[in-house]
Amino acid sequence: MANSKDRGDETEAKIIATLVAAGNSVSIPFGDNDRYDLVVDDGHSLYRVQCKTAWQNKSETIRFNTHSQTTRDGRYHEHTYHDEIDAFVVRYPEYEQLYWIDVEDATEQKMELRYEAKIDHPSINWAAEYEFDGQVPH
Repeated sequence: MANSKDRGDETEAKIIATLVAAGNSVSIPFGDNDRYDLVVDDGHSLYRVQCKTAWQNKSETIRFNTHSQTTRDGRYHEHTYHDEIDAFVVRYPEYEQLYWIDVEDATEQKMELRYEAKIDHPSINWAAEYEFDGQVPH
């Protein structure tokens, strides 16, 4: 079983491959200190992107973290990405599906994407609305 670093590297590689295959230019920041993993140039704009791997939360939903977690000086810290990235690109490995979520649409800690529900409620984040094929949404 892959560790979380390996899983994250695989997610990032698959996202890069999808973006490049769709005709985007992708830059990777030097070092590990930037809040974003990639800079995507779609020919019109630059986007700071944070790559995330989703997991199944319930049979009809997947979830991913919308914050970073670190330990510094023996203390646990959580930090959101608002004002530091433009979007999350999320991979759900079970379906090999990618999702583009603008940071303004993301919730504070964790975000759920739903595949199906018995009711349609305004607070539901439908997975189908965020599906991503490499073409940056405008």
